[in-house]
Formats: sequence, structure tokens, C-alpha cells
Amino acid sequence: MSALYRPCVGLTIFNPDGKVFVGERIDSPGGDWQMPQGGIDPGESVEDALWRELYEEVGIDNNKAEVIRIASQTIRYDLPEHLQKKLWGGKYAGQEQTWVALRFTGADSDINLTAHNPPEFQAWQWVSLHKTPDLIIPFKRETYNKVVALFEDIS
Repeated sequence: MSALYRPCVGLTIFNPDGKVFVGERIDSPGGDWQMPQGGIDPGESVEDALWRELYEEVGIDNNKAEVIRIASQTIRYDLPEHLQKKLWGGKYAGQEQTWVALRFTGADSDINLTAHNPPEFQAWQWVSLHKTPDLIIPFKRETYNKVVALFEDIS
């Protein structure tokens, strides 16, 4: 049997200055940052999932952002073995992500990390896209290098 991968959407949110949103995970006090991401529910399209996750994790309504590009290829990563048993009932070896570049058209005050309970992030910041692999938990760094390559032409 081949390993199962959880379908997921990842969001690269660009502000007007060309920087991207990263949030500090609330469940990882060691300063692990990431871009918003989340599972695609059964029967849900990538587009539906991206708008739902954007609101749940960042509190941004779909009238405060616009899609720049949806990546045509997915990016797959494996979870470390100790997390495979802990997350999602042990059903998945990792995630297969469809990454989306978005332009944030709102104001920083529109960002609400507590829009969904429980919140995903405890803090957030705008950073250079090229800096994101240095902020992420080590097992996701290769994924973030691929995301940088996908969207580095966007500013």
C-alpha cells in the first residue's frame, strides 16, 4: 500500500510592498513560523479551501484579497515519523499541497488571528519571501524553497 498524503492548500499572501505573511504557530513556542495552510475537505475545491483557510487562520475575508496564481503542480512533503502517528489519526504520511499566491488588498488592522477558535497563530509579521525557509520548522524547509521558486517573480 502506498502512503497517503493529506490534500492541503498553502497560502502565500503578498502585501502591497511585496512581503509575505507568516504566522508564529501557537502550538510551537520555539518560534516556528509558517504561511497559512490547511486541509482541503472532501468535496471541497482548492478555491473554496483557500478562502476558508484564509479566514480561519488569518481572519481575512475574500473581499480583502485576490488570487494572483494557483500553482499548477502540487508539493508533497513527509512528516517526521513521530508526527505521522500523532497528527490526523495517523492516517497520513504527510501533505500534498496546492500553493496559491494572493495579493492582500486590506489593511493590517483587517488581520485577525482569533477569527477562528482555536487560533493557529499567536503572532504574525510581513517578511521577504526569500526569508521564509529560514523561519520554518526544518522538515518543511525544502517545501518552502519550492514555494519561493514558484512565486519569486511576484512582487
